[in-house]
Amino acid sequence: MILIVDDKPENIFSLKTILELHSFPTDTALSGEEALKKILRQSYALIILDVQMPGMDGFEVAEAIGGYSKARDIPIIFLSAANTDKKFITKGYTSGGSDYITKPVDPDILLLKVKTFYRLYEQNSELNRIQASLRSEIEFRKKVEDELQERARELHSILESIPQIAFTTRADGKIEFVNEQWLRYAPSKQEFPYTHPDDPDLDRQWQKTVASGHALEMEVRVRTEPDEYRFHLLRAIPIHEGDTMLKWVGTFTDIEDQKQAVKKKDQFISIASHELKTPLTTIKAYVQLLDRDIGEEDPTKLYVDRALVQIRKLDNLIVDLLDLSKIESGKLKFNKKLFEFESTLSNAVEMIRQTYPEYRIVRMGKADIQLYGDETRIEQVIINYLTNAVKYSPDNKEIHVEAAVRPDGRLFVLVRDFGIGIKKDHQSNIFSKFYRVEETANRFQGLGIGLYICAEIIRRHEGEFGVESEPGRGSAFYFSVPVLQGPALQAATA
Repeated sequence: MILIVDDKPENIFSLKTILELHSFPTDTALSGEEALKKILRQSYALIILDVQMPGMDGFEVAEAIGGYSKARDIPIIFLSAANTDKKFITKGYTSGGSDYITKPVDPDILLLKVKTFYRLYEQNSELNRIQASLRSEIEFRKKVEDELQERARELHSILESIPQIAFTTRADGKIEFVNEQWLRYAPSKQEFPYTHPDDPDLDRQWQKTVASGHALEMEVRVRTEPDEYRFHLLRAIPIHEGDTMLKWVGTFTDIEDQKQAVKKKDQFISIASHELKTPLTTIKAYVQLLDRDIGEEDPTKLYVDRALVQIRKLDNLIVDLLDLSKIESGKLKFNKKLFEFESTLSNAVEMIRQTYPEYRIVRMGKADIQLYGDETRIEQVIINYLTNAVKYSPDNKEIHVEAAVRPDGRLFVLVRDFGIGIKKDHQSNIFSKFYRVEETANRFQGLGIGLYICAEIIRRHEGEFGVESEPGRGSAFYFSVPVLQGPALQAATA
């Protein structure tokens, strides 16, 4: 807005008309005193100020405006009809004026000057706005940086206090902090600890992790003495602020004692399983002979049949324990060859039907193909899925078995029950070793290794597996394996 100050209303009217015809908003004052009061309350882009006024003249008003911090930068154009002498013009500039126009006013000259000063006002306002925005941004960034530095100091204090080897890196993976433990095993603060030559290259693995942006978890053997290595669990997670990755935080945790304990446990399981297998086989043979010799009407027949059922369960447990020990030692054998999958699936389904005649097993789809793999192991997976479906659906005795070859050339098999189901937070661990859902552990027997063995078998066939479930509505366990054809099959069977 432009403020016009003149003691003559007719002068104000003519100036106001000219400016408003060109879309300049205006305000007016009939004296210097009135003008100063308005300037205190209102911001103006330009002041057009008459020099000769009763009371305070224009020069006095300009000097008073210069004393206001809010208004000292407002440009002032003096108007004068009498004081056209050079010394008066000079006085106008020294008192705070920006320009000087003599009366009578040339409208074109006035508009040219007004447009110039108004444009300068708008540019200055924009610059002030940008400056204020930048100042605010700088203050915000400084505050955030101070907070981040404080959080970093807290994090470093925590990492110094823990017994693990700990470190942080920038978002690009470059190491920025290591605790004292690090220096016991690493050549420098910028290099990872020495690891066993047979383990994956740690620097290369770290580069892949940083590129992926995903958390890292891996076991490595860290050199603790010139000829001694101990297993450590390396965990590294990215730290984000919103969508921006700030840094990585990682630790090496010594797990050598746990590894040795697991190794001894696996050795015990292996030895115990082998030792149990021989007497159990003998017991099973004698009970089967007894079962053949007694007639159907013999009252002991019922007890012999029940004993055989329990012997089969014990035999299956021992077989699972033996498979587990073989997996842990890397000795689980696979005899891969071409076999008729549909026949294998039918045999597995028929076996479950005979064992659990009260259950109705519904076949859906067909996969009449030759599959390259270990027939016995694939059948083991199907039987395990079916047995679990029976076990965990005691009140709904219908099971669906689906099989099909999908357009991507993979065999897909699914076993669906309508039993108790599995909660969402348990599903990600259901294929883990010895994992059992707490709510069902007392109700249903088992060691929690059947699905773990199934997962390993499917992995060894380059397949995928999983579960879909909802509590109270049943579960669907599935797996898929590639169906090799053409050159790939020839290469596999060569």
